[in-house]
Amino acid sequence: MKIRLGYVAMTLNLVDASPSGTVTLTTYNKLASEEAKMYKLKKVTEQNLKNTYRILLYNQAYNIHVYRLTSKLVPLATHPLLENWDYVSDFKEEFKKIGDYVKENDFRVSAHPDHYTLINSASTKVLEDSIRDLDYHVKLFEAMGLEDYKYKLVMHVGGLYKDKAPSIERFKENFVKLPDRIRKRIMLENDDKSYSAADVLGICKDLKIPMVVDIHHHKCVNKGEKLEDMLGEIFDTWNGEYFNPKIHFSSPKSEKDFRSHADNIDLGEFTEFLEIAKKTGRDFDIMLEAKNKDSALLKLSEEISNLSGVEKLNESEFLIN
Repeated sequence: MKIRLGYVAMTLNLVDASPSGTVTLTTYNKLASEEAKMYKLKKVTEQNLKNTYRILLYNQAYNIHVYRLTSKLVPLATHPLLENWDYVSDFKEEFKKIGDYVKENDFRVSAHPDHYTLINSASTKVLEDSIRDLDYHVKLFEAMGLEDYKYKLVMHVGGLYKDKAPSIERFKENFVKLPDRIRKRIMLENDDKSYSAADVLGICKDLKIPMVVDIHHHKCVNKGEKLEDMLGEIFDTWNGEYFNPKIHFSSPKSEKDFRSHADNIDLGEFTEFLEIAKKTGRDFDIMLEAKNKDSALLKLSEEISNLSGVEKLNESEFLIN
């Protein structure tokens, strides 16, 4: 069984390399002229794209090919005030440079729209805003030349709205109405409060979309279902996809603050999961959601390499026997 490790958005090992620089609406509105406003937005976007490329160079140097792009590449991109800003044209070359490098090195890049992206909402405005946010994320991929649907977006089912069953049906109804360019990129994840792994697996099987199982979230929300009884079926939702199945893994910050992510990955919890995963006989990728980002990945990499039955191929890839 081969596994690959990845991390989310930020690197702690490069200086001044945040890809998530922001311009708040308050700051934007305080600027005196339209020229000043656009200058500020463009300067921050330019730096975000420059740092994204730097991070990809860093990832390639450390053989880390599983990476989640930040959702904050273009500040205020989905705000109605900026609906006429053609940021794709303004940064055509920068986007292309990133996309070319992704394709040349076969990176597995993805994105994760924010928690307010709720396509199972009964509110027309919330649904419209959610589709606008999904469109923004897809537009980033398209601007990079990443037209293939293998570059995906992970999202949650959404709110419970007091009754789970109709909320799930509303998700399905709204999902099938999405444009192909959005719908075909979506993969679904279980969350830490409302929708369990079993709930999401059922939805994914019905809609024939890939499921990203979050191991930490499964521990937060379940009705006694055992991961080992579901993992094979979850991985099967990836049949026919270009990339192997993907999971999310994090450790709880503490017993009291169980839902929050710890700085690093607990080796004991991780090896316990690997024992379960080995029974599937499937290769898969692991997105680490630890606060220490790439530092947590490299720390876990070193710890894994010392385990028996593990062959380290490079900093992020391992054969598990």
